[in-house]
Amino acid sequence: QVQLVESGGGLVQAGGSLRLSCAASGRTFSSFAMGWFRQAPGKKREFVAAISRSGGNTDYADSVKGRFTISRDNAKNTVYLQMNSLKPEDTAVYYCAAKRSWAAYGLDDGYDYWGQGTQVTVSS
Repeated sequence: QVQLVESGGGLVQAGGSLRLSCAASGRTFSSFAMGWFRQAPGKKREFVAAISRSGGNTDYADSVKGRFTISRDNAKNTVYLQMNSLKPEDTAVYYCAAKRSWAAYGLDDGYDYWGQGTQVTVSS
């Protein structure tokens, strides 16, 4: 069992930055690929970024490429999402998730564990 707890959300003006953190319980964090997803009101949950177990592979949704960076610290059981140049359309609840396989990392139904989410609001 893995428990995930996100933090770092908040209200920021357009063009600003936030760093989200996701702390995982347990001693098997390094055996999981990690992903960030987001869900805006009235919209489906969408893929944002993913990172492989070692951190050697990452991928991003086109909408955030060049602005967001995913990273992980396996010694601290934590995955991060650095968000720069934020836009109002980035407003959403952001979730971190863990999966045992790197395959199909962009699909939310393949993830085994989810955090409770953290709200990010970007004002114009």
